Amino acid sequence: MRDHLDDAVDDTVDAFDVATGTPADEAPTGGLGTFERLLSLWVALAIVAGIALGQLAPAVPETLARFEYASVSLPVAVLIWAMIFPMMVQVDFGAIVGVRREPRGLAVTTAVNWLVKPFTMFAIAWFFLLVVFAPLIPEDLGREYLAGAILLGAAPCTAMVFVWSYLTRGDAGYTLVQVAVNDLVMLVAFAPVVVLLLGISDIQVPWDTVGLSVLLYIVIPLVAGWLTRTALVRRRGAAWFERDFLRRIAPVTPTGLIVTLVLLFAFQGEVILDNPLHIVLIAVPLTVQTVFIFWLGYRVMQAMRLRHEIAAPGAMIGASNFFELAVAVAIALFGLQSGAALATVVGVLVEVPLMLALVRYANRTRDRFPTATTEPA
Repeated sequence: MRDHLDDAVDDTVDAFDVATGTPADEAPTGGLGTFERLLSLWVALAIVAGIALGQLAPAVPETLARFEYASVSLPVAVLIWAMIFPMMVQVDFGAIVGVRREPRGLAVTTAVNWLVKPFTMFAIAWFFLLVVFAPLIPEDLGREYLAGAILLGAAPCTAMVFVWSYLTRGDAGYTLVQVAVNDLVMLVAFAPVVVLLLGISDIQVPWDTVGLSVLLYIVIPLVAGWLTRTALVRRRGAAWFERDFLRRIAPVTPTGLIVTLVLLFAFQGEVILDNPLHIVLIAVPLTVQTVFIFWLGYRVMQAMRLRHEIAAPGAMIGASNFFELAVAVAIALFGLQSGAALATVVGVLVEVPLMLALVRYANRTRDRFPTATTEPA
């Protein structure tokens, strides 16, 4: 696997500068910088640093945790703004109308997210947690872990997908529409899907958390990006904006990602340290699910001859999770120290390095997609 990822990085260097969003032959260094090439290492170090911060200086996460509204951490929200702003500032609203000319990518993303993903997550997690790992996990605890996995499966990504789209040079306008539609579906489908899969009838979904997250992670950065783009293009011209400004703000995305991880794991480090073996066991079905959902959406869109700029972000919306919502609901339903809450935290732990690997794979296979969407005859 490691060799495969190394090959993917090398191929990506030849095709696309992840850090700047420019072709390699236009990048000043001819490829990925040291920071971007070793991003998985920085992610691992951020996780260690976060856990260490929570253990050695617990007053820091305790103080930051007070800045919360509707179960949404405001410091984390600010960092997510930093991560997705470089993507939002690229959105050309004039290009968004083009989605209606390429509706099939949106249809595939929505179908995979809501007709496939929640049910495969349930099946895969049930098989591993209650069958394969039954000798290692008490049944009651295994069912709590299963509940956390279900919550992750019913919450496709809302914010982080902008980072993955940015790193794969996705179509910013199309990604925005894909995420917006996903958010609208989630508002009406999340609770019924979770109720069905958990087998309960009185689940309480924190609608204020969903609504506030959409406002914080979509509306505010989108408006800020549009205002910034409009003002700079008007003042300095489109060429300067594309050539200079986007290059200058490119480091903001990976930096925001690293700092966000430090905070997340500072908040949850105690839970992780108390359950090291179970962390690994929970990670197995989550990893299988993530890879399968990405593969399914990516291959379907490849078979449909859609552009890579649509296929890569679309596949990643389902592969990654809206972990803020999943964690909030798990805590509300089962408690902070529950197995369900732990499973959702493991989802964060697994997601970032795995999604970075999928980003590399997507960049490596870019040439398997047409440069323009091929419409069916």
